[in-house]
Amino acid sequence: MERLDILLERLDYQILQGGTDVEITELVYDSRKAVPGCLFVCVKGMAVDGHAFAKEVIKKGAAAIVVQDEIKAPEHVTVIQVEDARYGLALLSCAWFHYPAEKLKVIGITGTKGKTTTTYMVKSILESAGYKTGLIGTIEAVIGVQVIPANNTTPESYIVQDYFHQMVEAGCQCVVMEVSSQGLMMHRTAGFTFEMGIFTNIEPDHIGPGEHASFEEYMSCKGLLFRQCRVGIVNVDDKHWEQVLQGHTCTVETFGFSEGADLRAVDPKLVKKPGYLGVSYTAQGLVNAQVEVDVPGRFSIYNSLTAIAICRHFQVATQEMKNALKAAKVKGRIEMVKVSDQFTLMIDYAHNAMSLESLLTTLKEYHPARLVCLFGCGGNRSKLRRYEMGEVSGRIADLTVITSDNPRFEEPQDIIDDIKTGMAKTDGAFVEIIDRKEAIRYVIANGKPGDVIVLAGKGHEDYQEIKGRKYPMDERILIQEVLQELENKVSG
Repeated sequence: MERLDILLERLDYQILQGGTDVEITELVYDSRKAVPGCLFVCVKGMAVDGHAFAKEVIKKGAAAIVVQDEIKAPEHVTVIQVEDARYGLALLSCAWFHYPAEKLKVIGITGTKGKTTTTYMVKSILESAGYKTGLIGTIEAVIGVQVIPANNTTPESYIVQDYFHQMVEAGCQCVVMEVSSQGLMMHRTAGFTFEMGIFTNIEPDHIGPGEHASFEEYMSCKGLLFRQCRVGIVNVDDKHWEQVLQGHTCTVETFGFSEGADLRAVDPKLVKKPGYLGVSYTAQGLVNAQVEVDVPGRFSIYNSLTAIAICRHFQVATQEMKNALKAAKVKGRIEMVKVSDQFTLMIDYAHNAMSLESLLTTLKEYHPARLVCLFGCGGNRSKLRRYEMGEVSGRIADLTVITSDNPRFEEPQDIIDDIKTGMAKTDGAFVEIIDRKEAIRYVIANGKPGDVIVLAGKGHEDYQEIKGRKYPMDERILIQEVLQELENKVSG
């Protein structure tokens, strides 16, 4: 229970009717969760407008309603008007959970690529140094031992504050979170100050209906983070970094390969051993250290450099950072699975042309004997994505194995045929095997010395969606089953 006037203390509002000396039992923005005595916030969504449910929540006994637009309500119901109901929900959520972010050091990471991996690297380093650290991201939220699968990169503001509250209760001192441009635009992170805001990079993405109207708007939304943090840490190699920082109110530090960066990576090297790919480099400037990371590619230098730039603020010893970076793993993000000393196999979430091209180009730099790419595409999604992914894999990989992903309500063979349309624009070799486990068996059984094999598209997902149902399917389990079956065949 909380008094309405206390919940409203940091919000600009107008009272349209009733008073604020009201006891509130719950803060609600989903009409299905309305209960007697609740405060209901009429949030305007893409498809649904919360104002349309005002009558319904009043019938369920709502004591007060927060609106953007005027509504008709019985005299006994308090109606509060705010300029933006989403922003209102964010500040009300902060108050409802007693401002938990003020008891945590919150690190927010924004950018087109690198957010997920960097958050796990930061968590790994901080925890190795003794800081209990929560995480909110694309894959999951982690609160102590509790793991909650994610629906959005940045959850709704009420959920963010609820997670912060649970983290405080669990004894966390820090939280590292992915902050999407959509999350910033929709005020999901409003109402508190980040200890640090980080900008990794930006590329034209998330532009179109229901997302951002233009690249400029996308950049400007990313930039909101730097008016809401104490320290801003930015990738100076990205040509848009100054635009993203426009209007910032924070202290700024930079990282990158550039000589002008406060923390820079020099002498980068690709590290290749049997069944293993990684990178090494020297960090100079704010931290001086030799660093090796068990994840291939130039972008893993950026991710680890970002993590070092953040964690140095927590007085973590250099050797501790190095050790934690070696141990940091992200499920489904260039996740290497040991199957042989002869060749390298990994799982990655790359599920569109841009991410697949970036991944395959990175792996090609290691000069594998063959680069083998296994992937499928989701059903009831854009055919263009299928053509583009087929073309990318056909152009870069030495062998493509086309298989099934989440066919949903489509026939897997129809999706494969669309991928082959893209493949036909190249002279890339391919095989098609509908059943994903059989496709995995094929690439393992036919792996040759020096091959790099990537299972793309599923990543952290542990299910396959077919005709409206999700069936358990974890590629890690499939790999172990295949290895066992192949071993039994040999010994049999």
